[in-house]
Amino acid sequence: MVQHISGSGLRRQVLFWAVALLVFVFFLMTFRTILLPFIAGMALAYFLDPVADRLERLGLSRMWATVVILVTFIVVFVLSLMIIIPILVNQFNEFIQHIPGYITQLQTYITTTNAAWLPGWLGTQTDALKENFSKYLSEGVGFLGTLLAQIWNSGKALVDIASLLVVTPVVAFYLLLDWDRMIAKVDGWIPRNNVAVVREIAGELDSTIAGFIRGQGSLCLFLGIYYAVGLSLIGLNFGLLIGFLTGLLSFIPYVGSTVGLVLAAGVALVQFWPDYVHLIIVVGFFFSGQFIEGNILQPKWVGESVGLHPVWLMFALFAFGALFGFVGVLVAVPAAASVGVLVRFALKRYLESDLYYGPSTPVDGGPKPGVSEK
Repeated sequence: MVQHISGSGLRRQVLFWAVALLVFVFFLMTFRTILLPFIAGMALAYFLDPVADRLERLGLSRMWATVVILVTFIVVFVLSLMIIIPILVNQFNEFIQHIPGYITQLQTYITTTNAAWLPGWLGTQTDALKENFSKYLSEGVGFLGTLLAQIWNSGKALVDIASLLVVTPVVAFYLLLDWDRMIAKVDGWIPRNNVAVVREIAGELDSTIAGFIRGQGSLCLFLGIYYAVGLSLIGLNFGLLIGFLTGLLSFIPYVGSTVGLVLAAGVALVQFWPDYVHLIIVVGFFFSGQFIEGNILQPKWVGESVGLHPVWLMFALFAFGALFGFVGVLVAVPAAASVGVLVRFALKRYLESDLYYGPSTPVDGGPKPGVSEK
C-alpha cells in the first residue's frame, strides 16, 4: 500500500533540505578559493572506490588496495606529465600561431571557388553567402582560439599550484582508505524513522552520479585516445591535440564531437587541399568514433538510466562555473544529478500526498490520504 505523506511532514522535509542546500552553497561561496584540491581528491577517491573494493575481494587489505591504486595513479600521471603533456603544449602553441594563417587560407578558398556545389536557385546570392560565411568563419575561429587560450592558461595556472599536485593525492588516499567507514558513520547519523527513505535517495544518487561520472569519464578517456592516435596516424596536423580535446569536451554530450569534427575538418581542408581523399578519411574517422560511442560504448558504460538531459547538463556546467569558478565546474555534474534525483523524489512524494489529492478525496476507493489502513 502507498504511504501518503501529510502536508506538514512534507513541508518539514522541504524546509530541512532547503536549509541544507543553503548551507552547502554558503560553504562553497566562502571557501571556493581553497576547495579545489579537496574536491579533486574526493572525486578521485569516489572514482576509484570500486577498484579498491574489487582488490579487497581479491584478497588485499583496504590499506594495500589503496596504496596500489594511488601509486599506479601517480606513476601514470607523472609519465603523462613527462611524455604527453609536453607534446600537447607544443602542438597547442603551434596551433595558436597557425590559426590566422588557417583562417586566411579558408577565406581564400571560400571566396575564390566557383561554388559549383551550391544550388543554382541561389543565383546572385552566392557572393553574399561566401562573404558572410567567410566573415562568420573568421569570427568563430577567433572566438574559439581565444576560448582555448583562456582554458589553457587557466589549466597551466592550476597545474602550477603546488597544492593541487600535493594535497589532492593525500586527500584521495585518506578518503579512499576510510571510504566505507565514512559511509557507515554517516548512515548512523540518519534519523531511524527516515533511514529507508534516505538510503533509497542515496542509492539513486550514487547510481546516477556513478553512472555518469565513471561511465562518461571512461568514455571520454577512450575517445580522447582513439581520436588522438587515429588522427596522428592519418597524418593530420595537431592530431594529438585535437583528439585529446575532443575526448575532454565529450564530457558534454554532442559538444565534443562537434568541436572536434569542425577543427579536424578545417585543418584537413587547409593541410590536404585539393586532396579530398584525406578530408573524407578524417571525416569518416570521426563518424566511426561516433558510431562506436553511440552504439557500443555509451549504452554499455553510461546507459539510459542516468537521467541527465544534455541541456540540463550544459546549463549546470555554465551556471556552476559562473558562480564558483573551476570548483563549480567540478561539482556541476554531481550537483546536477543530485538535483534531478531530488526533484523526481519530491514530485513522487507530492503525487502521494494530500497536497495533490486534497485532504478529503479518497484514493481508488480506499481510505483518505494520510490515513493508513489497519
